[in-house]
Amino acid sequence: MLENDEFIKVVKNTPLVALDLVIRAGDNKLLMGMRINEPAVGWWFVPGGRIRKDESIEDAFLRITKTELGKSYPIDHARLLGAFTHQYQTNFARMPGISTHYVVLAYELQVDVDLERLPMGQHSEYRWVGENGDPARVHPNTLVYFKQAERDA
Repeated sequence: MLENDEFIKVVKNTPLVALDLVIRAGDNKLLMGMRINEPAVGWWFVPGGRIRKDESIEDAFLRITKTELGKSYPIDHARLLGAFTHQYQTNFARMPGISTHYVVLAYELQVDVDLERLPMGQHSEYRWVGENGDPARVHPNTLVYFKQAERDA
């Protein structure tokens, strides 16, 4: 694991690879958490996380679902929605002038979740959120997952 001063150099100079977990309710609402960390602090966003060096996508999926949903799920229980580019003008360390660039593999996962029992490491609260911004602070990088559902229908 890199120290913050080393990791900020990585963020400054290369894209990061991450997984987003698109948990969809029957009415096309998505599970979202209110982000407490940069980038995207203060926005509603789907759960997810970075893939670590030398970690397979399958192992990352198990770790990220455990961390974000409280239970590990194998990747073969999910459907790949596609690869997406997420760019932010901020970074985890809030250092000026350093943007964050993610290449995100988004996976749709059909699981039952209890909002009251979800881990709070990255989010201050969770909700089922609809495309029309109920609440209004749905991050633009998350809105694309609603559009993806329309294309798949």
